[in-house]
Amino acid sequence: MSTAPTRVFAARLAGLPVFDPQGDQVGKVRDVVVVLRADVRQPRVVGLVVEVFGRRQVFAPMTRVTNIDSGQVITTGLLNMRRFELRTTETLVIGQMLDRQVTVKSTGVVGVVYDVAMEQARTRDWVLSRVALQEPTKGFRRRSQTHVVEWDDVEGLHQRQANQGATHLIASLTDLKPADAANVIQALPPERRTEVVAAMDDERLAEVLEELPEEDQVEILEHLDRERAADVLEEMSPDDAADLIADLPPETARHLLELMEPEEAEDVRRLMSYGEQTAGGMMTPEPVILSPDATVAEALARVRAEDLTPSLAALVYVCRPPLETPTGKLLGIAHIQRLLREPPSELVAGILDTGVDYLHADATLEDVAIFLATYNLVAAPVVDDEGRLLGTVTVDDLLDHLLPEGWRDRKIGRG
Repeated sequence: MSTAPTRVFAARLAGLPVFDPQGDQVGKVRDVVVVLRADVRQPRVVGLVVEVFGRRQVFAPMTRVTNIDSGQVITTGLLNMRRFELRTTETLVIGQMLDRQVTVKSTGVVGVVYDVAMEQARTRDWVLSRVALQEPTKGFRRRSQTHVVEWDDVEGLHQRQANQGATHLIASLTDLKPADAANVIQALPPERRTEVVAAMDDERLAEVLEELPEEDQVEILEHLDRERAADVLEEMSPDDAADLIADLPPETARHLLELMEPEEAEDVRRLMSYGEQTAGGMMTPEPVILSPDATVAEALARVRAEDLTPSLAALVYVCRPPLETPTGKLLGIAHIQRLLREPPSELVAGILDTGVDYLHADATLEDVAIFLATYNLVAAPVVDDEGRLLGTVTVDDLLDHLLPEGWRDRKIGRG
């Protein structure tokens, strides 16, 4: 194995690409696995948790790792595709050791771990060698002091701690997309996952929940107090919130809907009134809706919103008031590509595509798929019998319902 660099900090490994010897990326680093023993001066690193294509997490033994540097990890290319499961003798450096409270033996300093360094020993094994910790702020000091100390000068890393907190673990997830963060959280031990969920803000937790399998969504939500569960559901997209509430016990579902803001709860109740396998049951009731006097400039400003998915930003819907679903009569749709070709002062109502039929709430999954394919669309309007816009079905909504159960856990092959 390569001896450069001599030291690597584990939290900085998270998200690094993993390549085979031919230069093809096989996955991303998600964590470092070690075996902790009180009688060993420097614990041995036994492997890496690698997320391969398809969001499956597998174990890569350190014996298969040929090089680690600041930008990549290179392996022999031979990875066992069996899903990673943490053994009772093993510990995740990022998932479990960050945020533990420790004491420096030589100075008595007490702090919280925010990173751990690993390096190659003379035996060629990788071992944990340094601990980076942060002292709590004191008095008028604005910034807390940090220290990097020898592993064997620290007490408290071998014991499981109650109320460990998750500040530094969550910080390591900040730059991850919701789907990737969800995969990391899903792989944590149950007690650690509970701590992470408790420390996440409602908006981020909502994003992560939308990417988790249904059983994990239900488990997490049922461990939250009712008030916070309702707040998180309000942050979710209404269609995802409706699907999740439908999986809860009826009494729990009723209580949470009562705790939600009335407008948010009304959207969810309306979606739950439709069949799950219909356009109404999987539509999003918050597309980009404009009045007939809106200009192209206004439309483009609306679709630039950061929280819009690409499929929701692909179309704008021009309706008569009211402009919240269910709206007044839907006058037509405008494609973003068409908007980009028109003068900013042009009225959107003058460039509408009116030659497209609309879906009704009782349309089946097959109906929706045929509609999107026929008109080469990534989103489709759903209307009632009076032609009022109820919502929009996007291609990602459709795929969520068409793919087999457990599709998030399956490996995606590469050609």
